[in-house]
Amino acid sequence: MFLQVGRAVPTTPWDLVLTSSRETKFVLAILVAFSLVSWYLIFLKWWQFRRLRRQADRFLTEIEKAARLDDAYHAAMRLPASPYNRLLREGIHFFSELKPGGLKSDGPVGVAQGTLTATQLEALRMVLAKDVAAERDAAARFIPWLATFGSVSPLLGLLGTVLGVMDAFIGIAVGGSGNIAAVAPGVAEALVTTVMGLAVAVPSVMAYNLFVSRLGLFAGELEGFAQEIIGTMAREGWL
Repeated sequence: MFLQVGRAVPTTPWDLVLTSSRETKFVLAILVAFSLVSWYLIFLKWWQFRRLRRQADRFLTEIEKAARLDDAYHAAMRLPASPYNRLLREGIHFFSELKPGGLKSDGPVGVAQGTLTATQLEALRMVLAKDVAAERDAAARFIPWLATFGSVSPLLGLLGTVLGVMDAFIGIAVGGSGNIAAVAPGVAEALVTTVMGLAVAVPSVMAYNLFVSRLGLFAGELEGFAQEIIGTMAREGWL
């Protein structure tokens, strides 16, 4: 904005914000909102993936103590709900639906009697794959928003900069002065939105890439566990 007579020259970034135009303040307000939401999502997803990692470690520790799949099932059902024991439970229950009376149980699960046909085995694989996809989608919730903030914020900051530069040049044209003292404050004010846009985008993009990597590891572990369930069933004569 054009430097008017008697107007204090901004000396800090905060002064630039306070003396900025309404358009610049509007863009800055949107970017501040984006920043608050993105940091909330970053801490939320960090806590969720940390909890999933703890659940996985506890689940696998209990499962390794079991001699047979039915023992693993009973041990898993005593643990708090997690993607891993939900996957195991769904596999066992679907098997019992495919082979009514195919399990002699001392409880929910016992000794398998009879085998599955090729079609039934494929159906079991599809059910487990569906559950893996559902757990992956649940873990991925809100992650795409970080990518959105990371891509939109620099563009929004650039929009604020363009509006600020236009305002500065209009002020120069009206005042009839083009010296550096008149131009510098307006250009500096315009660049504030670019800085803010980058400040929002950088942590959002970094967090997005980190969480996508963790999501891939999580989905891979679940898929491997699903295959291990089927393999254990085959080894113990369930299939």
